[in-house]
Amino acid sequence: MIKSVHDYQIDDVFKKDAGFCYMIPKYQREYTWGQYQWKDLYDDICENDNGYFIGSIICIDNSSDAFQTKELEVVDGQQRLTTLCLLLTAIYNRLKIHKDELDEDDEDELPALRKSIICKGASNGLILCPQIQNHNQADFNVVMYENGLLKSAKREKNWGNRKIAKCYKYFLQRLDQDIEESGDAVKTLLEIKSKVSKAVLVKIEVGSHAEAYTLFESLNNRGTPLTAIDLMKNLILARAERSGMTCDDCFEDWQTLLGYLTDDYSTQERFFRQYYNAFKNRLNEPFRTDGQRKKDPLGYIATRSNLLSIFEELISRDLSGFMSDILVCGEIYSRLILSTDDKTKYTNSLTDLSRIQGAPSYLLLMYLFKNQATLEVADADILETIKLLTRFFVRRNITDTPNTRDLNKIFMQIISDVEEGKLTGTAIYQHIYDELVRWSATDELFEEKLKGDIYEENVGVARFVLCAIAQKHMTNETWTDLWEQNDYGGKKVFKWTIEHIFPEGKNIPDKWVDMIAAGDRNLANEYLEQYVHKIGNLTVTGYNSTLSNLSFVEKRDRLNAQKLYVGYKNGLEINKELAEKDAWTVRDIIDRTDELVEMLLDMYKL
Repeated sequence: MIKSVHDYQIDDVFKKDAGFCYMIPKYQREYTWGQYQWKDLYDDICENDNGYFIGSIICIDNSSDAFQTKELEVVDGQQRLTTLCLLLTAIYNRLKIHKDELDEDDEDELPALRKSIICKGASNGLILCPQIQNHNQADFNVVMYENGLLKSAKREKNWGNRKIAKCYKYFLQRLDQDIEESGDAVKTLLEIKSKVSKAVLVKIEVGSHAEAYTLFESLNNRGTPLTAIDLMKNLILARAERSGMTCDDCFEDWQTLLGYLTDDYSTQERFFRQYYNAFKNRLNEPFRTDGQRKKDPLGYIATRSNLLSIFEELISRDLSGFMSDILVCGEIYSRLILSTDDKTKYTNSLTDLSRIQGAPSYLLLMYLFKNQATLEVADADILETIKLLTRFFVRRNITDTPNTRDLNKIFMQIISDVEEGKLTGTAIYQHIYDELVRWSATDELFEEKLKGDIYEENVGVARFVLCAIAQKHMTNETWTDLWEQNDYGGKKVFKWTIEHIFPEGKNIPDKWVDMIAAGDRNLANEYLEQYVHKIGNLTVTGYNSTLSNLSFVEKRDRLNAQKLYVGYKNGLEINKELAEKDAWTVRDIIDRTDELVEMLLDMYKL
């Protein structure tokens, strides 16, 4: 994985007549160090003994021609490297002013320092090529030009107000202060140069972005390591010009793609994994040899650990085709995850699928939407597929069947079956249905789990099915959004929430001991253990911090500040029976459990 790791003196990191140069990828994070970091670096180097350790850098060695200057892509440590180069340039500037004071033994110091900053084989003629964000590269070039290290550079507006210029001027001021205090310019400058030259930096070289990412993950003490998504972006921008594209266009496309995926990193990463897993056969095709028609050279399945290595291959082979394809899929994905405000015929069903935690199926849906015309799949069949997947995930998340680790493979295999069997039209829906039925829990297991402690097993699913029952009886006139959220104490909470009719707390109120167990507290505790989390003891009410341990009648008749019912008389069909009761017993919990389970078996049958 690691090509080399060495601790180098700065003399060797910035080596005269070097056969290498450092390139900071375009659009990498801009130069952000300020006076606090500049002061620390300068003081640490000057106040400590020779050989003081000042940090590390990680580079990717992209070289292939031994006779060309080796270009090292800096993926970590660019702030430190840029600052060191500016410090050396400031020393060079002041030494030039005092060059006539150099004695014979020190005359070679100035040309040697010059040769450590320039690099004839580099694209910009310098040992370091900064990234372009916020004028970093242009501002750096001005510093080099003004010191005779570059033939030309354009000073852009407000140059002196940006970090590169401020850093350079800060070091000039510090050098001037030290010279003034000592009274001997040459001696002071050479001593500082010697300290800088002998400071130690660890340089780690790896062979690819994937290896750099693996290294980042293993270095737990890093402040804000680059993610796989960051490194993908850097790789795309690094390949742009070689692929006949502009960095600006690639950057805009990349920002558009991430805009589709929201700013949630887990969603972004899941998209890239599902993109590969959905289109694995097509994406592997260019990498197969004649004897590998059914093999997957890029990997059987995309995971967190191999994600970057897969996309490094795809990006490097055909950047233009990759960007075009993944943008289309990103736009599709935005509709699946409901990140767009546009309403479609699928929105309500996709909302249900999201709420029941059906995200693993997005890879199948992305495949169907992307290839809808070719596969001749009607809109109605896709809509039925989404509803089928929702029923499948209700059953799966209640029974834990099939296992979570099998879900990706199930949907990938369905896609493989469609491609190998050349299925089209309604045959695709039928195959999806058959496979989901085959993998799903039996009706007997589903019923058993529904009658169990559903709230304790999976509160999210309990909420989903209770809301589904409540909404089943709503009309356009009585429609209520049971998933609406309000701000409460600085956080978002559901306006409608799950309520335990017989309270779940261990300290059972006396009124409930009397009602549920005729005053027998031990028996009431037994009932608490056996029945409190059954679906028959759960319902949907307004936010329940005010209901909690109230008596049954108080819960039933509870009013809010506007004198509206928020208890069991809140008008929801699921509470109609409760609104008519004066007491709540174990028999009521058992009977209501049986009634609700029968409804759910019908609603989520396959």
